[in-house]
Amino acid sequence: MRWFSRRFPAWGADAGLLVLRAGLGASMVVHGWPKLTGGLLTWTKLGGAMASLGITFAPALWGLAAAVAEALGGALLVLGLATRSAAAVLAFTMFVAFKWHLDAGEGFGGYSHALEDGIAFLALVLLGPGRYSVDHRFLGGR
Repeated sequence: MRWFSRRFPAWGADAGLLVLRAGLGASMVVHGWPKLTGGLLTWTKLGGAMASLGITFAPALWGLAAAVAEALGGALLVLGLATRSAAAVLAFTMFVAFKWHLDAGEGFGGYSHALEDGIAFLALVLLGPGRYSVDHRFLGGR
């Protein structure tokens, strides 16, 4: 293990967080932009997933919130700006998607993407943005 830590100095963890944030964030922007620009019918359909949590009112509002979470939250992750907040909102969005796919009986192939992304977002909530981020630039190590 010592060999490994000498080969990958401390900056490697920050570089890894940058790769994780930028990759997942860009993916969320690509997933979220069509939902955000899809309009009322798209938002209503998307927001219908909240029924898996027993929430059936205002599906268009919930759908718009999910679309904003994916598109804007993804962009924030790429920048490393408000990283923990963006990752927390995205983790909740992925939890709803996971629950909806699970309740629909889709099996692992149906819910795995939301589950895996949700785990990664939760990890970003716990780890933070890393050194290569707007958060670090303006907030320092806090």
